Amino acid sequence: MILQACINGSRTKQEHYGVPVTLDEIKKDAMECVEAGAAELHIHPRTIEGVESLSSVDGTIEAIRDICPGTLIGVSTGSWIMANAESTKKAIAAWEIKPDYASVNLSEEDAPEIINLLHGKNIGIEAGLSTIEDAERLLGLCSRDKIFRVLIEIEEQKIPLANKVALEIIALLKGSGLNKQILLHGFDSTAWHFVKMARELKLSSRIGFEDCLFGPLDDEVTTNADMVKAAFNILHQSHL
Repeated sequence: MILQACINGSRTKQEHYGVPVTLDEIKKDAMECVEAGAAELHIHPRTIEGVESLSSVDGTIEAIRDICPGTLIGVSTGSWIMANAESTKKAIAAWEIKPDYASVNLSEEDAPEIINLLHGKNIGIEAGLSTIEDAERLLGLCSRDKIFRVLIEIEEQKIPLANKVALEIIALLKGSGLNKQILLHGFDSTAWHFVKMARELKLSSRIGFEDCLFGPLDDEVTTNADMVKAAFNILHQSHL
């Protein structure tokens, strides 16, 4: 099991003052998260103006590798980040300082093309599954064996239904024979629930401002490192 820190996503400082947006903030936050127990980093690079952009990947990855050597660093390829699918593919193709991995949402139309593009650049691929339909689509792809990890990322906010979706996806993946690492996580009201469920199922998980803005007891947090420390303790049962 590994713990990944998802430090910003599409969040803004209007949502939480601690969201790292500038490169200096992202660098500082990344180092603090690794020191707090994160094995990997998932980052949404930003422009100087603080806007998400796949064109900012090279500079962001280079800066973080300088201060977190040996830590795997991943990015999102979400369709909302760039203006359109062609801009997304053009930006990825131009990466020279490559992330160790990138997540691809199977709900997005161009997911198969993005997977092939990343594979061609020798970048690891996380396949993001939010629904059973996403999982079925992944299993139907010829490129399914190119991925190294499955992200089960449940957006449903009602825990009973969220559990049902997650367990159905896990059962489908295991029944298919697709033997890939699974990272389970939720959003907002289910984020901490799924960290605990990941521990129970012996799966990897993640936490950070991309996924929620509060601690495991619905308590206030000031930094991503606060959440990483709490999630690390949960996954390793050090204070249960």
